[in-house]
Amino acid sequence: MSECTHDCSSCGESCADRQGGSPFQIKPLHEGCHVRKVYGVVSGKGGVGKSMVTSQLAVTMQRRGHRTAILDADVTGPSIPKCFGIHGRAVGSEDAILPVQTETGIQLMSVNLLLEHETDPVIWRGPVIGGVVQQFWGDVLWQDVDYMFVDMPPGTGDVALNVFQTLPVDGVIIVTSPQDLVGMVVEKAVKMAQMMNIPIVGLVENMSYLACPDCGRKIYLFGEGKTQEAADRYGLPLLAQMPIDPALAALVDAGRIEDFQGSWLSAAADRMEC
Repeated sequence: MSECTHDCSSCGESCADRQGGSPFQIKPLHEGCHVRKVYGVVSGKGGVGKSMVTSQLAVTMQRRGHRTAILDADVTGPSIPKCFGIHGRAVGSEDAILPVQTETGIQLMSVNLLLEHETDPVIWRGPVIGGVVQQFWGDVLWQDVDYMFVDMPPGTGDVALNVFQTLPVDGVIIVTSPQDLVGMVVEKAVKMAQMMNIPIVGLVENMSYLACPDCGRKIYLFGEGKTQEAADRYGLPLLAQMPIDPALAALVDAGRIEDFQGSWLSAAADRMEC
């Protein structure tokens, strides 16, 4: 490859010049732990509601009778505990950490569960953040998980690369919003997943429309069809179009995302269960 920088730590190619073998050095789980499937929830940019989608995916799969968990890899902007109304701290022993469980039994691990105050900023450099994500995978006593969702930070930087290279990711769900730049955003996320040889489950468009409270008509505030066009361009399924719903925002603010009503993510759940 003519563009090779010879920095194998930041490359997903399996070329003959690679030093040290495969780029994928999967970190083992803690002894006695089991996680059957791992799905990353990614986006090419921030502000698209990725944590909202992650939370609802976990709740949806839990409602279907699966044991679910969320690994919050958005270390500098963790919001998963807030969605579930978790404000305490995780506990553990010298060599392991216990995940916090929500009211319905979803297992969570987030840096906010380790800070003295949940509003304390996390001012760490990339390698440290990557190490924390690996610890969340290998040093947490995950208890017989069927589906784990990794809430990724936005973009295609260090943490995403670290997750793809050290966790056994079975697939990614790409979250978008219906603005004009969605094509470029999707393309970045798709190309990274392809470079890392990670299957793409499909796209979820958040903030697709607003339902009129009087007649139920869908009002497309940002236009219609842009994510479908991007999905068609890359041969990917558009799994869901989620509305702008004040009731959802209120549930998150109250830490009660497990009470949401809606079947927007049923197609995504069906695809992961296949």
